[in-house]
Amino acid sequence: QVQVVESGGGSVQAGGSLRLSCVVYGYTYSSYCMAWFRQAPGKGREGVAGIDSSGSTRYADSVKGRFTISQDNAKNTLYLEMNSLKPEDTAMYYCAADYNLRWCHSWDSRPPNYWGRGTQVTVSS
Repeated sequence: QVQVVESGGGSVQAGGSLRLSCVVYGYTYSSYCMAWFRQAPGKGREGVAGIDSSGSTRYADSVKGRFTISQDNAKNTLYLEMNSLKPEDTAMYYCAADYNLRWCHSWDSRPPNYWGRGTQVTVSS
């Protein structure tokens, strides 16, 4: 059974940094897309950054140049390094895993195969 577990959220002031981690347990497929989504109060869930099994990455325009997605395959862990944080980055951040690497480029089309439960990020001005 696949489990997706996020950690690393917290509260920071604007301009600060945080690193989120996501461990995926029980995923044995060689092809995948792993991604970070976020959902602010009263808003829909949006894709933030993704990385597929070929190493190709994708970022939302709102985080380009500030966020970096990376992975440690030996640890089955996905990371999201977030720098120059803004109050508008405040949201619940979710990790997603999908069997199809092409989902990284069409994540608006359907939900992923697996979601984590989320970790809260709060940025104060």
